Amino acid sequence: MRWWILVMMSFVNLICYLDRGLLGVLAPEISKEFHLSKTQMGLALACFTWTYALGQIPSGWLGDRFGPKKVLSFLMFGVGLTPFLNGIAVGLVTLVVARLALGLAESGAFALTARGMQMWFSRSERGRIQGISHGCGRIGAAIGPGLAAVIMLFFGWRTMFFVCGIIGFLWVIVFNRIYCNNPAEHKRVNQAELAQIRGLNPDGSIKPYGVPVKPRVPWRSILGSPNMWYIVLGYCCYFFFTNFYQTWYPTYLREYRHMSLKSLGILGTLPLAVALIGSFMGGFVTDAILKKSGKPKFSRRVVAAPGYLCAGICIIPAALTHSTLVSVLCLGGAYFCLELASAAVWAVPMDVGGAFSGSVVGVMNGCGALAASMTAILYGAMFDRGFWIAPFYVTAGVMFLGALIWLFLINPERSVIERSSPSHVSAAASH
Repeated sequence: MRWWILVMMSFVNLICYLDRGLLGVLAPEISKEFHLSKTQMGLALACFTWTYALGQIPSGWLGDRFGPKKVLSFLMFGVGLTPFLNGIAVGLVTLVVARLALGLAESGAFALTARGMQMWFSRSERGRIQGISHGCGRIGAAIGPGLAAVIMLFFGWRTMFFVCGIIGFLWVIVFNRIYCNNPAEHKRVNQAELAQIRGLNPDGSIKPYGVPVKPRVPWRSILGSPNMWYIVLGYCCYFFFTNFYQTWYPTYLREYRHMSLKSLGILGTLPLAVALIGSFMGGFVTDAILKKSGKPKFSRRVVAAPGYLCAGICIIPAALTHSTLVSVLCLGGAYFCLELASAAVWAVPMDVGGAFSGSVVGVMNGCGALAASMTAILYGAMFDRGFWIAPFYVTAGVMFLGALIWLFLINPERSVIERSSPSHVSAAASH
């Protein structure tokens, strides 16, 4: 049953990435209709991340305190509703309002899916489930351009937003029928699967569910932990780059590389497709290394740090080459390398956050979203002035910084909810 839960949680990523990436795909048509400059469109793209960031900690806290099912259902209902606001936008102001609403609705999606999956999977499976769920987000990003191109050609750009809204509503209905916060209370979970999820005591009994009802989140420990802020900095670097693919990547290919909308739907999806492969691979690799070595610090770092480094190396030729194909291939290589690291990046909050991983993810993702908002603004302002290469140098530098942070600072073995020695991880993290 836990694998069906993974399917449902993975669809959250797919739907959210499909929704948030649509404006970037349709930006040239919307800008033309609303008479918007690239700087103005950059504002519309960036404002999503502001409310997305603001909602992270409250939604993560609500998920930890009341369980992910009710909170995630409510937020995903909003994810289904807000695309309709995009579809009926008539100018910059209404477009900004719609994007702000979408950011707020999506703000808790990933914190709550991480929290929900933590209840259903053992620690040894967390890397691969994060790799799979985030890989499905890349599917949403990858199918967006092609789907948008087909629907826009026949029905106009607004229809694509309405289709996404309907998909969101359908997910909420199915999720409420099959998900349960506590696996032990699910009628389709047998004792063997429950033992796989929680592990066994020395006497052969299944370990108890180690999370209290409506727990009090230890904010002082979380926010006072240096390791928490190292994790935040590393994720800011990650989100800064990946947000380019959700915002300016389609416009970059269409206006600077002169790629048609049809070609964008085919060749332009290549980086997003290989990112999916990277996300899947990274999850299985980090879990395999953890299983063999028994060392979370080594198993997470050895995947994440090289991923950041190689992503930064691939960005530079992508910007400098005169060939559109080579540029797309290099951007694909960069995205593949960074997504190879994504499973480790997202497994760490579950490793160090224990019963409060929703709150930990909220802090990480909220701060990362603020950093990501700079991508839309920086790229938009520089593209508006004809600087199509310079932003990529900035991004490469950010990637190199992220590699150093992962290599020397982030410690997946140091709990952020307990003041303890570096080697000690709270007992709750094992559940």
